[in-house]
Amino acid sequence: MNLPVRKLTISIVSHGQSHLISNLLHDLAKLRGESFEVILTINIPENELLYQDFKFPLRIIRNNYPKGFGENHNVAFEQSTADYFSVVNPDIRIASLNIAALTEPFKSGNVGAVAPLVLSPEGKIEDSARQFPTIPKLLKRILLGIRKSEYELKSEPLQVDWVAGMFIVFDRRVFQAVGGFDSDRFFMYYEDVDICRRIGIKGWKVIVNPSVSVVHLAQRASRKNLRHMRWHIVSAFRFLTGL
Repeated sequence: MNLPVRKLTISIVSHGQSHLISNLLHDLAKLRGESFEVILTINIPENELLYQDFKFPLRIIRNNYPKGFGENHNVAFEQSTADYFSVVNPDIRIASLNIAALTEPFKSGNVGAVAPLVLSPEGKIEDSARQFPTIPKLLKRILLGIRKSEYELKSEPLQVDWVAGMFIVFDRRVFQAVGGFDSDRFFMYYEDVDICRRIGIKGWKVIVNPSVSVVHLAQRASRKNLRHMRWHIVSAFRFLTGL
């Protein structure tokens, strides 16, 4: 039997984060009149009781071994059926989601990826849209703690270099055309920077659409976990050097 075509596929990956994801799924369950499906990847074994009894289409992929960010979402993309494919982190909360408003920029025909405005729990705008990193910029962030926003986000959609992978919506055809995330070079971190750069090289725009917002309960794993910090450093090196 053919599955019905959905407007938006939401791909979520769990690393034993069932309580965070349960909150996100309950947010989605409150949406009315929206056409979407959820593909949830269980990256490590966990209790799945919190994922039951949702009325929207929810499919679960169970990994035999942990995979990286890009590989997990690439696999989910291959199983998706929607016009638009979105990657959403477990620590995102959604009070409302107007899919038509969020995806409006795609109507221009030259947009490859769109992200909503990302807010902190206190309502402050996070620096989720940035210019491409350079060695001087990274040194300022790491050594001097300079993390000021590189774009002034107002009410109108704005073209940016790249948007953070906590919530990105891709045109399905564009995601396919660029080959998805580069899971060979990036296990975790910088997949978002890399795919946005490749989208731009192909001539499509990356847009932040402030008319739609989400809340990010930032986990900041790379600042607390040495393994995550190592992945972050290795990924940054690969992006900057092209290796």
